[in-house]
Amino acid sequence: MPAVNSRPRRARSGNQRDEAARLAVLHAADDLLVEHGFAKLTIEAIARTAGVAKQTIYRWWPSKVEILLDTLIEDSEKRFAVPEKTGVDVVLGYFRGYARFVTRDPAGKVLLALIAEAQHNPETAKSLHDRYLGPRRELERDLLARGVEAGEVSPRLDLDAAIDAVVGPIVYRALTGASVSRALVDALFDGQLKPVAS
Repeated sequence: MPAVNSRPRRARSGNQRDEAARLAVLHAADDLLVEHGFAKLTIEAIARTAGVAKQTIYRWWPSKVEILLDTLIEDSEKRFAVPEKTGVDVVLGYFRGYARFVTRDPAGKVLLALIAEAQHNPETAKSLHDRYLGPRRELERDLLARGVEAGEVSPRLDLDAAIDAVVGPIVYRALTGASVSRALVDALFDGQLKPVAS
């Protein structure tokens, strides 16, 4: 999917207390989502758990979706960045990491919740695409393009379709609560990206 630096600037004084409050809100939103799900996640609960006023949250974020997107962006950059190097093992390792991210990492649960919500909320779909999926896709496309240029990967489809063909089944299984085995990821990679032996 498409790591992402498109986070809009928040109007904050920039002092340490503000940063501590911001991080408390992000962590609270992440934890509450994993514990209770998207539908039961409220600004009130986030404020209570983070120990901040609701007004503080609304001053920085217009909705819980934007809070979750900030959480997702920051956690993805820290724990699941798109590699700068290339190579068969690097690209395969990235997609294996993607499977671990969406099935085991709390931030992966945030991504799945936002994907699910985006299916019936156009504003969520637009924010998710503009702030996370689109920018990350550019990095993934660049990763594969460098691999193609080096002869290390050989997509059977155009780059976007090849990414979708590998990521799509992983996301589907994660959304439906099914496991995503390494063997499945490897088979998807082999079928879509592994260079054909000459």
